[in-house]
Amino acid sequence: MSSRYEKMTYQRCGRSGVLLPRISLGLWQNFGEADSQETARDLVLRAFDLGITHFDLANNYGPPPGSAETNFGQILRSELGGYRDEMIISTKAGYFMWPGPYGEWGSRKYLLASLDQSLQRMGLEYVDIFYSHRPDPNTPLEETMGALDHAVRSGKALYAGISSYSPEQTREAAAILRRLGTPCLIHPPSYNLLNRGIEDGLTTVLEREGIGCIVFCPLAQGQLTDRYLHGVPGDSRAGREQSLRRPEVEKNQPRIRKLNAIAEKRGQTLAEMALAWVLRLPEVTSALIGASSVAQLETNLKALENLEFSKKELGAIEKALGV
Repeated sequence: MSSRYEKMTYQRCGRSGVLLPRISLGLWQNFGEADSQETARDLVLRAFDLGITHFDLANNYGPPPGSAETNFGQILRSELGGYRDEMIISTKAGYFMWPGPYGEWGSRKYLLASLDQSLQRMGLEYVDIFYSHRPDPNTPLEETMGALDHAVRSGKALYAGISSYSPEQTREAAAILRRLGTPCLIHPPSYNLLNRGIEDGLTTVLEREGIGCIVFCPLAQGQLTDRYLHGVPGDSRAGREQSLRRPEVEKNQPRIRKLNAIAEKRGQTLAEMALAWVLRLPEVTSALIGASSVAQLETNLKALENLEFSKKELGAIEKALGV
């Protein structure tokens, strides 16, 4: 679709030359073996046609681990092979993947072996971004960052990233990578209306270091949608106790309902307002969303139609959150 880039706005990632779409598609959920391959295909193709050029994966996404990369690779080969240079594809390594002492965390052995496996699953010669998915308390940071540097110098990744690092760890990692000659491109923290941890110093570090910020879970795993406005559906993540606990949702519901009322006054759904809210910060390059249907994807992209907040609206949000 020749008009795809007219449908999306892009923002520079830190102090790099890379522009990312304001909304990116994550394949953490809905791309495993048990999920509909037709739906996964439709999601990726529709996202790309809407100007979403960044697709985010990790070695352990599925389930089972690795299957999201395998399925995405099939879509690339069958549908999007000719568009590789128009896409940013990222993957990560850090969580458990195989038995034994070399199957997780942040050693050079694990990270580089995992990257080779990821490339094989996706049928790619390189990924655009390769992340250390989490800091390793037992491996020297120099070793982990050295592995990222090697991945870039070997041509198997174009850029290096880190994920779930604290502000101090981020500062140290960025300094090491800078000395090695491979600047840190990006850091993806969790950030949403119900989880504001990055405001306690991380955004300041990212701005000072020139590192881009792509936030994940901007909808708090569905809590910041209309899914839980009137209870906890039995077929929901919280209802099935899958990565989201019912007591947590029930505790948040009064705040969620108040936020929904503010969104309605803005002419937005709660999800649209929640996405617009995380994108209001100048340090945030992109919001990483998941989707279970094309309709859900398209609805979330409507957030880009109204990213402005008045002081009165921001004050009402703070009051609703009890901040």
